Amino acid sequence: MDPDAMPGDPFVHPALFYRGDAEYLAGTVPFLRGGLDAGEPVAVAVPGPRLGMLREALGDAAAGVRWLDMAQAGRNPGRIIPGVLREFADRHPAGRVRIIGEPVWPGRTGTEYPACAQHEALINLAFAGREASILCPYDLAGLDPVAISDARATHPVLIDRDGERTSGDYAPGRVISSYNRPLPEPSGAARMTFGLDALPRVREFTCRWALRLGLEPEPAGDLEVAVHELAANSCLHGGGTGTARIWSEDGQVVCEVSDAGTITDPLAGRRPAAMSPFGGRGILLVNHLADLVRMHTGPGGTAIRVYMRV
Repeated sequence: MDPDAMPGDPFVHPALFYRGDAEYLAGTVPFLRGGLDAGEPVAVAVPGPRLGMLREALGDAAAGVRWLDMAQAGRNPGRIIPGVLREFADRHPAGRVRIIGEPVWPGRTGTEYPACAQHEALINLAFAGREASILCPYDLAGLDPVAISDARATHPVLIDRDGERTSGDYAPGRVISSYNRPLPEPSGAARMTFGLDALPRVREFTCRWALRLGLEPEPAGDLEVAVHELAANSCLHGGGTGTARIWSEDGQVVCEVSDAGTITDPLAGRRPAAMSPFGGRGILLVNHLADLVRMHTGPGGTAIRVYMRV
């Protein structure tokens, strides 16, 4: 799979660079009306405050759009492709679908952002060959210049107040690899090593520490399931053993599972379950359960971190 491939692809993936509400509406509303007028299924997944503004601008036509608050549905960027974009597109397999997706907005944390950038690059793989148009707005006034630079690398087409042009910086593969960085070392983490026979103890370890670190029982249970899935993957595909660590960080409980394996499929955990011939269904479940998932993988092994808000 070549994430930089583009010529002849029916998939359309422009970035919309805007300043202020007027430019936002000027770039998004005609895109939505064009899809509705063409009879295409249309969805909008943007942060909550933008939903009301777009609905009002569309008027009665808003009834023909599927609306999602990206701050909720996409708070974990790893969930957006399988749980938002592909979930909508796969409901409409015949013909083109049209989606506005805004996964990067002011307020995304520095911990979240690398996963956002990788997500935007991976859209090009996930939708290669599909009849789909996904417009991604970027707030020029509110976002870090790094995010704007990355948007130029992850979107083959750029739109701003001056019109539409091909991105000369388009290189999504570079973004995928550049954010595959070793994760910073935590402080004060509880730790255990495990093999296949110790998987029940991994669950007990995770739940006990999650509750001790402040999670309520329901998210602690979700974290327990997520870590068990990762630990089972370590036993089956990561050399038979692994290490689990758990700690508290910036109002979140974080658990990391690491092993000696290497994940070679860049879409692992982001394919719908029925479309996962290379495995990755355990990571898919983790993406659906977690508030954030970060990963580093390479010849030296793999570490996956699961974040749950306290």
